[in-house]
Amino acid sequence: MKKIFFALAAAVGGFVLSAGAWDYEGHRAINELALASLPKDFGGFELTAALKGRVEYLSGEPDRWRNAADVRKGTGDLPLAHANGPDHYIDLEDIALCGLTPETLPDMRYDFVAILAKARAAHPEKFPPIDPAKDADHTRELDGLLPYAIVENFEKLKSNFSSLKAFRQYGGTPEEIANAQADCIYVMGVMGHYVGDAAQPLHTSKQYNGWVGDNPKGYTTNQTFHAWIDGGYFRKTGGIQVDMLIGMIQPAKLIPNANDPEAFFHTVVNYIVEQNRLVEPLYEMEKNGQLTGEGGRGMDGRAFLEGQLVKAGQMLGDIWLTAWLQAPEDPYLERQLQQRSANAAPK
Repeated sequence: MKKIFFALAAAVGGFVLSAGAWDYEGHRAINELALASLPKDFGGFELTAALKGRVEYLSGEPDRWRNAADVRKGTGDLPLAHANGPDHYIDLEDIALCGLTPETLPDMRYDFVAILAKARAAHPEKFPPIDPAKDADHTRELDGLLPYAIVENFEKLKSNFSSLKAFRQYGGTPEEIANAQADCIYVMGVMGHYVGDAAQPLHTSKQYNGWVGDNPKGYTTNQTFHAWIDGGYFRKTGGIQVDMLIGMIQPAKLIPNANDPEAFFHTVVNYIVEQNRLVEPLYEMEKNGQLTGEGGRGMDGRAFLEGQLVKAGQMLGDIWLTAWLQAPEDPYLERQLQQRSANAAPK
């Protein structure tokens, strides 16, 4: 389902960058807000203007992976679309079709994929049929993998910080330290995209671009709704005022029990569930004229959407801080560096 939307958005808007959750400006704002939450000693290196700019720029990287020219023709780089597309969303309503709830989601990506495959094989009648002509990237059997993308990038960032700490403590060269630091910056920036995706309620639901199925409350079925929430509304109402939103950001804090992978996974899932609860209220706001961007009532939606950007920035800052504080030692790298130092010592 999402693959079709991305292709249509590209055809209409000309750039696939605007096809994910939030336009680039929104994703950049989330990373900027997260940076504002960090303590001055974060990472043990100075977050210069250049490094901050790099983190902010990288917020758009997972959407740029869709920007090959043939994507705009509806075909795309299929291996990359297969690997990358499902990481941007999860349709929480649909996991019930395979007997899961948010509380029982397995904390490993391929365990979840295996459960989906087994459920489809055992009870194909429960699932909507898949049109092979609309499944060129072979993702239609999936319900989205967004929580796994967030958790896996958290683990990557911890690994990067482990390397950086080892190089600093055990005689890494300036070049090694600079490269390890650059790795941390890269993962920080990219993972911000997925944390931001999760704060856009339409990325947590099958109702991602106009209401589908039974619609007793008469919500919009307009297939421009997603793009309007991603950035159209902000553009019409004066853009995102990041400086103002920074005042709403609290200092980043350590996430409890994040050293337990299963507990951290469910912290992320709970964050996504909270945003999923806002799907219907978002449609209600559209129905009530609060998302038009015109007149007093039409501006009501701005505070809601700004709140989602702040929520994402706060969560992202907490994840970054937690990865730094809980980065484990890297015994292998430490031994290698100690041996190198010993070999270089005068005999």
